[in-house]
Amino acid sequence: MDPRSWITKDKLINTLQNVSKLRIPVSRSTLLTISAVTLIFFIAFSIRLLPTRWGLELSEFDPYFQFRFTEHIVNNGYFEWTSWFDTQRWYPSGYNVNIGQKAFPGLPLTAATIFNILSALGVPISLYHFCVIFPAIFGALACLMAFFFGNDIGGKAVGLLSAFFLALNSSHITRTAAGFFDDETVGIGAILLFAFLFLRALDNERPQKHSIIYAITAGLALGYVTASWGAALYPIAVATLFVFALVLLKRYSRRLLISYSLTFGLGLFIAINVPKLGLQYLTTQAILPVLGVFGLLCLCEVVKVINSKRWKLISVVVFFGVLIAGLVALSYLGYMGAIAGKFIRVIDPLQRETSQIYISVQEHRVTAWGSLYYDYGVGVLFFGLGLFFAIRDLTNRNLFTIIFGLTALYFAASMVRLTILLAPIFGILIAIGIANLLRPFVTIMKQTRRIAVGKKRIARPVGKEFSATVMILIFMLLTSTYAFPRARMYEHADMPMTIIAASMPLKMDVGIWIDAFEWMKIAFPEGNAIICSWWDYGYWITVRGNQTSLADNATFNTTQIALIGRIFMSNETQAINILKEQFDGPRGPPTHILTFLSFYTDGVDRGYGDEGKWYWMARIASSDEKTNSTYGEFFSEEGNGTNTFGTSAQTEETNVRSYFEWNEEGRQTVLYKMMIATKAVRGASGEFWPQDLEAGDGEELVYFKNPKFFAVNIGSSLHAVVAIFEIDYSQLGA
Repeated sequence: MDPRSWITKDKLINTLQNVSKLRIPVSRSTLLTISAVTLIFFIAFSIRLLPTRWGLELSEFDPYFQFRFTEHIVNNGYFEWTSWFDTQRWYPSGYNVNIGQKAFPGLPLTAATIFNILSALGVPISLYHFCVIFPAIFGALACLMAFFFGNDIGGKAVGLLSAFFLALNSSHITRTAAGFFDDETVGIGAILLFAFLFLRALDNERPQKHSIIYAITAGLALGYVTASWGAALYPIAVATLFVFALVLLKRYSRRLLISYSLTFGLGLFIAINVPKLGLQYLTTQAILPVLGVFGLLCLCEVVKVINSKRWKLISVVVFFGVLIAGLVALSYLGYMGAIAGKFIRVIDPLQRETSQIYISVQEHRVTAWGSLYYDYGVGVLFFGLGLFFAIRDLTNRNLFTIIFGLTALYFAASMVRLTILLAPIFGILIAIGIANLLRPFVTIMKQTRRIAVGKKRIARPVGKEFSATVMILIFMLLTSTYAFPRARMYEHADMPMTIIAASMPLKMDVGIWIDAFEWMKIAFPEGNAIICSWWDYGYWITVRGNQTSLADNATFNTTQIALIGRIFMSNETQAINILKEQFDGPRGPPTHILTFLSFYTDGVDRGYGDEGKWYWMARIASSDEKTNSTYGEFFSEEGNGTNTFGTSAQTEETNVRSYFEWNEEGRQTVLYKMMIATKAVRGASGEFWPQDLEAGDGEELVYFKNPKFFAVNIGSSLHAVVAIFEIDYSQLGA
């Protein structure tokens, strides 16, 4: 049979007609919405990819632990990490990842699963590079969740504006840009998903069956947040406070009881199965209100069913009696867990001074109100307007939005890092304010009036020019924040990864840390070096250099960090004894000590490196010894405006220390001598060479020898150096 007879003109036409019938009907409005959301997604994704032009590296510090966790899951399976004891961290004791401070498995499990799927599909990408790109993808997905959440609150206009504002929010960009592979990457999107599903579960206009489905999925989303981010306490608290407010406003319903029970029952069930949290999570002061509100909902149901006033009164008395007795019993028996230190310092900022390590971290500082305006510009005005419109129309969703917005604003003001929690709800409230402000003008533009011309009537818009002027004015105000002049969001996005810029606020490829870690891998291919450094660099040493570190950014052992601070701020004899006595483990004592310095050609310190961190080394070391000394023991007042190194006054602490000079005891410290030895290394021209150098003028150092330097010239005057000294115990006790 001739194959050409299979295809005829009539058969081809009929086939095309049948295919056209399969076309999904889409309205013009829906098509425009889908196009706008897609465009916002790609804008968000593109902005968050800007750091990759400097190189594909992880940024900051915590993302290196998250990568190491993910790598362990990919190489060893999904459950082996529950018994993982990492001996390359916190030497000599090691680190139990199962109960460690950073051991939330949500992000690593998510990344490992997606990477395994991509590998099965044959996508040629390494795990490291995948983890670099991962935050940009999930940051853009969080913007989609902002659209769905905003759409449910105020319609498509609010949804689109919410997604757009989150896409361009500098705080969110900072925490979801390429390279920032940390909990916030998935946390913000998951919180928005939880809120979206939970509010839908309470929607009385939906069938009960749909409500149950939404409640279960909200519980899964909440469980994912608890497994991924310590800040899960925040959405739990917001939702609990919201439900309590509904009861006070007499909006109780059986749907509320069922939805709340399913959501929090499933969410907390997942939480207690996270090894870091465990069953004791249910008896912490942060979670007990959840159980209390559940009991209150049960009481409301009982009171609603019972007709007798007497039994209603008895039920109320019994409920509060059991509640008070239960709290007293838990407290007396010691089962009531306190709120973790970091969270209580956010709730009560006055307690932040109780931990020197806590206040030494820049992102733990109190947020300046000016920085909030710098982030949001005129959006601050629309935020207040959004709160006004939400309060005026106090639906359940608007009530949740108000509680979310006000509490997020408080916590963001309490800690710089928590501006990330404010970012999505701030954008949503800005969108509500703008949408409601423009609604009457849009209505005016849609209205028409009839003007008689002879026997004909011609439609003509009323107030079009006035309405258009208002819209253009608002557009120009927003443009001043998000486009011109160069907005802060671009400044945040267009920055190299921290390790590439050598943890300095410079837009350039410094590269000395990467060179240092490559040298470590070559010099110690078995990873047998044990390196003492300030805790900031611990993750880098372990993950990027594949060597053992004494402390890292988990900061769970403050005593060990204090000892490291004492090593740097003690004389050589004291330092070598601490290294030998306190850190001698199964592989012997530490083999190397590392410092990072930045200074000008004339020897004056810039303050980006350890020469700017000595204040905290001394202060943390002293606080561990229960003394009042912080820095005075190393300095004498001279009043000349600079210390011996001329450190620039960048912060309040540097302003304090700028009026001191190193005294004789200070000049005997290990850090001081390392700085002098490092600055003595110069090339033939008298300037610091831009490549790695061997040796140096180390005759003043007795126990720290044969240094390896990795240096770079920045411009014509600034030098940045990673210096690695070998620790020599042979002369100890000689």
